[in-house]
Amino acid sequence: MRLLFTFGWISLCSFLLAQELFIEKSDSTPMEVERMYVKGMQYLARSQNTEGHWPDRSYGSEPAVVGLAVLSMLAHGDDPNFGPYQSSIGRGFDFILKQMNQQTGYIGRSMYNHGFACLALAEAYGAVDDPRLGPALEKAVSLILNSQAKNPFGAWRYSPESTDADTTVSGAQMVALFAARNAGINVPEAAIKKGLGFFSNCQTSDGGYGYTAGTSANAARTAIGCVILALAKDKNSKAFQAASNFLKNAPPESSYYHYYLYYASQAFFHISPEQWQIWNRRNIKTLASTQNPDGSWDGQFGPTFATSASLLSLALNYRFLPIYER
Repeated sequence: MRLLFTFGWISLCSFLLAQELFIEKSDSTPMEVERMYVKGMQYLARSQNTEGHWPDRSYGSEPAVVGLAVLSMLAHGDDPNFGPYQSSIGRGFDFILKQMNQQTGYIGRSMYNHGFACLALAEAYGAVDDPRLGPALEKAVSLILNSQAKNPFGAWRYSPESTDADTTVSGAQMVALFAARNAGINVPEAAIKKGLGFFSNCQTSDGGYGYTAGTSANAARTAIGCVILALAKDKNSKAFQAASNFLKNAPPESSYYHYYLYYASQAFFHISPEQWQIWNRRNIKTLASTQNPDGSWDGQFGPTFATSASLLSLALNYRFLPIYER
């Protein structure tokens, strides 16, 4: 798995590879998605400041959003050490590492920030030539595990010391742990099982996932649950099938639309090739019609987050990130 990611960077021509990597047929051509994707990355590279974050009025300076923006560049498949986005990727990790507490390993001001920043470190480890990433990733994983060990629910919420838990914050930590384990970092199976246990307690009778308990399910949280179960290699379970059925029939989230896109793309990718084709075609058309002339997308959490999440929802068409494998 790691070999595919590491050696996939060498001597890439992204446009030609994009044509080959569209395994499932869609109504949109690889050229259309490539055009959209490159415009989005160019916007991110152009609007990033010298400190490595994005100066939009919303969340562009949060480590979570910086991590997602860097991930969207890594997901395209250009060489991160010599390619056109080398500087942007490097500045992004400079910023993330400056936000890390060197004693505790905590990144940013919330576990949302920590989880997504840790995911970026895990996906870059072994591909980006930066000796700081490995030790930082180990510290970040230790923080997640230590936080879980102190949590009565075996999960996570807003701070490392939280004694309650929810599926959105916990989803970010779980995906980061799966990515770190893929990268070769030791993640105890007991920690994974404890996290899965919390999600099990939050699944509703109709298959969806609630926020802090098994009530009031919605599409975004159910997409998170699907992704967690898929990464745990538990797609044959009744829980996954029930969540898949809920998600297929649920309307897209309107208030957290780009957050929903980020997780829903991965969820439908794991549900089945057929469901992925249907969802992907619709997503491509929607994003093509809403992308701004400068390459960005607008959203309630600012253009950096909206653009990064939109690109990552398209990134399954490339399959370069290890976390994006079936």
